[in-house]
Amino acid sequence: MTFYTDEEGRTLRTAVFGAMVLVSTAEPGALDEESHAGIRAMTAFPPRLREVLGAAPPELPAGSTADVEAGVLRALRRSVDILAAKAPEDAEAFPATVVAVCEEVASADGRVGAAENAVLGRIRATVTAT
Repeated sequence: MTFYTDEEGRTLRTAVFGAMVLVSTAEPGALDEESHAGIRAMTAFPPRLREVLGAAPPELPAGSTADVEAGVLRALRRSVDILAAKAPEDAEAFPATVVAVCEEVASADGRVGAAENAVLGRIRATVTAT
């Protein structure tokens, strides 16, 4: 994983895995199904990004639920910046791929609840803001 620095890799992992966790924990449900759906959906990321995402365990922000969400959204914004600077071809697909992965997580149990939909909206707004 020489293309991204260690800090950039941590930020990308926090962003992607953190977004999936935010959706998965938004409502009580089938965490195992949602987790597996997210991991399967991650194959949609470009190879270099999949490599960095699998290079180490993700680190989620600490604190309250609001603190975790704020940290993940911050990591998503930073990830968009990292990719724009280092891998514009990956940056172009990143927002739609993150949202698609999170939608897979949200719908893994057969329905998307209001709280999951709200989190999806915040994730979508974060990765598409310019």
